[in-house]
Amino acid sequence: MNRAVGGRPRPTPSPPNGAAGAIPPPAAPEPPAMDIRIFDSEDEIAREGAKYIAAAARQAIAARGVALLAFSGGGTPVPMFRALAREALAWHAVHVFQVDERMVPAGDPDRNFAHLNEALLAHVPLPAAHIHPMPVEDQDIEAAARHYEAELAGLTGSTGALDLVQLGIGADGHTASLVPGDAVLEAADRAVAVTGPYQGHRRMTLTFPALNAARARLWLVAGAGKEDALRRLERGEHAIPAGRITRRDSLVLADRAAAGDRL
Repeated sequence: MNRAVGGRPRPTPSPPNGAAGAIPPPAAPEPPAMDIRIFDSEDEIAREGAKYIAAAARQAIAARGVALLAFSGGGTPVPMFRALAREALAWHAVHVFQVDERMVPAGDPDRNFAHLNEALLAHVPLPAAHIHPMPVEDQDIEAAARHYEAELAGLTGSTGALDLVQLGIGADGHTASLVPGDAVLEAADRAVAVTGPYQGHRRMTLTFPALNAARARLWLVAGAGKEDALRRLERGEHAIPAGRITRRDSLVLADRAAAGDRL
């Protein structure tokens, strides 16, 4: 009891919500810290990334008899693809999907699959039926996206979980082909969707639900101009698409050019 002027007791105020002695609800748990490792060069990132993917694939094969991997495009992962081709894996048990692809003709240098095939797939004994390129040349691209989603679901089952997705990040904070302002960012019930135009092309992409359902995520971040995006990724800022990817079971490999003065 608190004492008021005049000596008369003043009742102690009740706790919020009027429940005497009520215990406030626990605070929301902090998201896990992001595991970010900085290397001197892109070559080191390539080697470490290949080792990480190979280890994840071996673990998946040991646990479930198959490894389901999805790779992004761009120039950054190409050296890693070459390093991964040198890893001793049970390739007959591996399936390779794409994270995203531009809607351009086969053989076009802008096709992500062309780089993936040249640097990795052409050099490993992967069964042809285990290679899953995005069908971006189909006339009905929306139907093609649904077909790819069904193809993915046929292997991931009810969990929808790929074993590993490899991601990158752009200076604008995009990842996969999930770019700021695109309606596909709000696709909550699709694993695969088609974007609007971005840098001259529409794209097919895995969505947030598919990327967040994966058992592991490997980020490769290299080159100048990525410092701010990397910092915002680390903080989990939902204002950028990359910040909406779960931190759970995620590893970021970055070079010093991308890390900037954060070291």
